[in-house]
Amino acid sequence: MNTLIIIDVQNDFMPGGKLPVPAGDEVLPVINGLQPKFELVVSTQDWHPKGHASFATSHGASEFETIKINGLDQILWPEHCIQDSEGAQFHPELKTDRIESIFRKGTSPKIDSYSGFYDNAHLKSTGLSGYLKDKGASQLYFTGLAGDYCVYYSVKDALAEGFEVFLIEDATRPIDEKNFEKVKIDILRRGGKIIQSKDAPIF
Repeated sequence: MNTLIIIDVQNDFMPGGKLPVPAGDEVLPVINGLQPKFELVVSTQDWHPKGHASFATSHGASEFETIKINGLDQILWPEHCIQDSEGAQFHPELKTDRIESIFRKGTSPKIDSYSGFYDNAHLKSTGLSGYLKDKGASQLYFTGLAGDYCVYYSVKDALAEGFEVFLIEDATRPIDEKNFEKVKIDILRRGGKIIQSKDAPIF
């Protein structure tokens, strides 16, 4: 089964949000146009409790500073995607009628979770891998925000889990373009493929 995975298309990651991805709203029409082409569509949703360890305010530190938490590097982000907040909701222009299941991440207060599959220490699974394997998913096509963080980490984990993986480049936007160029090289090195939405097959 060929699957479209939509990563974190939420209000706080859009222009005007708490942690805006530049031009993040430009992915909306692309993702909406892709959904009817796929047999299965799933989504992830950043879903942080208040006072999450990844928030700069939880440490009295500056935003985007990097510290160590339990031995892991942690970028300290603005407060974003707090559970049940408007910022955590999907953007109202995202079509959700074909999304079969939503996998929430970043719910543990003490550790961040960029990937849709695992937290950043790989201590806890979201259940996404098992769900996809139970569905018979073989090829995963990734879209969403942000290309150099949550999309990238999800792609890495999907490849490690043995899926055939495609990043749909024009259906994602990064926080930092230079970082995204490095990310794309790494995805290709790991065996992933990078395509444009116009080249996505119809299943």
